[in-house]
Amino acid sequence: MDELGRDELLAAAVRLRGQGDPGQARLRLLELADRYPDDPEVAYQTAWTHDVLGREAEAVPFYERAVRGGGLSAEDRHGALLGLGSTYRVLGRYPEAVDTLRRAVAEFPDDGALRTFLAMALYNTGRHEEAMRLTLTLLAATSEDPGVRRYRRAIEEYARDLDATV
Repeated sequence: MDELGRDELLAAAVRLRGQGDPGQARLRLLELADRYPDDPEVAYQTAWTHDVLGREAEAVPFYERAVRGGGLSAEDRHGALLGLGSTYRVLGRYPEAVDTLRRAVAEFPDDGALRTFLAMALYNTGRHEEAMRLTLTLLAATSEDPGVRRYRRAIEEYARDLDATV
């Protein structure tokens, strides 16, 4: 590991994951994480690889480290916030999922994936009305379905108050 620099080692580990060997990638990334404990990119790639392997609980500290400060590109920060929020949700840490995903949506307001994961986390915390409102608004804004397109305004209006009647 000493012959190559940080960038080459990180790229090699990411390549391994992409080539279908996340187990070997994980081992290399854990070494890198020990060597570069304050490196948000190493932390993010390590978290992502743990997620790929179904080791969500082990991914959390790496995701947290990755998003704690700056240093990630916007694309990687987006991925790290989505990964952390989604991982909190799948682990049943619903309030943390909602908080993380709300922060992510505030940073990336046009991202439908973040809003979708936030809707799921809201559902898990019993905020069904807010989850449904978010889902319907996203559906109305992004669907290519002709029927949804035709009734877009009505769907958006109903999403504002699902309990309203005339």
